[in-house]
Amino acid sequence: MKKLGFIACFSFCVATVGAQHSVNSFFDRMGVARIQTVDYSGTHDTIINLDPRMDDVIWSRIVYRIVDMRYKQNYQLYFPTTSTDPHYRSLLKVIIDAVIDGMPIYQKNDNNIKPNDFEYATPLTKEEIPQLFLAGNETEYQKSHNTPETQDSLHLDITKSSEMAVLYDPSSDSLRFNAYAFDGDMGLAKNQLKYLTQEMVYFDKHTSRLYTKIIAIAPLYADRIDSKEPLKALHESIMFWIPFNELRPYLALQYIIPSQNETKRVTYDDFFQKRLYSSYIIGEGNIYNRFIPEYCFTEEEIKKEQARIEQELLTFEQDLWEY
Repeated sequence: MKKLGFIACFSFCVATVGAQHSVNSFFDRMGVARIQTVDYSGTHDTIINLDPRMDDVIWSRIVYRIVDMRYKQNYQLYFPTTSTDPHYRSLLKVIIDAVIDGMPIYQKNDNNIKPNDFEYATPLTKEEIPQLFLAGNETEYQKSHNTPETQDSLHLDITKSSEMAVLYDPSSDSLRFNAYAFDGDMGLAKNQLKYLTQEMVYFDKHTSRLYTKIIAIAPLYADRIDSKEPLKALHESIMFWIPFNELRPYLALQYIIPSQNETKRVTYDDFFQKRLYSSYIIGEGNIYNRFIPEYCFTEEEIKKEQARIEQELLTFEQDLWEY
């Protein structure tokens, strides 16, 4: 009788452990770690957007930042640099997939690096989008296709170009991904190294807290960044602008590639909302409508001005209180 009881108890324990193993175990039955790389839980449908009352925001400031993926802290935004990785996608690949899925993007401002007012601007059409995803230098592209530099790029045969990471198919009126222009040493993935963000820093008196909200983000062409005229070069390097709220549902679906902790699950949306990235200020809202390179001309002056703005933002909340 005791023997039968022991067998029954042992069988129950094995069954229980087996059930727990299939659901909660870190390793599956083949000994492979259960590391999820894509979030299919539906959390993107319940993204929390802070929307304070207008009367509660008593102070705000616009700040423009450069997110340079050559900084070690931003490597997770840059890798992988190919589209063949079965688990992870770079930030650029997430953006491309979102654009193909129908996310609206907007042409850059003709006059300065600030984005146009999204409320009144018209999103780019499917026919206009492929030209923005050129893998190489635009001048080289035009020369290789015997196209005058003055010719409107919309007149190019964008349905057959191997240099564009996104292609337009007029027969189905849809966009598709071109891995040939994305991957490789000269591909868009390896040569797109920076992002420009427009942020709003504001103080909410209802919660007595200082918040930072990313309003828009723009990928930058790498081959047009360095120049003797940095602001002009920055304007020319802007590919397009994306309202960040439109991008967030796609960012919330994809986990970033782990840096030092393989089990730490952080989505791209978490990465930006928790401000885990490194960036530097290129400008702020001011009455002169100027950016730092327009009134600081040496590297030392630029760094001092960037440090001054950063310090003002850090100390503003503390200065509101008396101790």
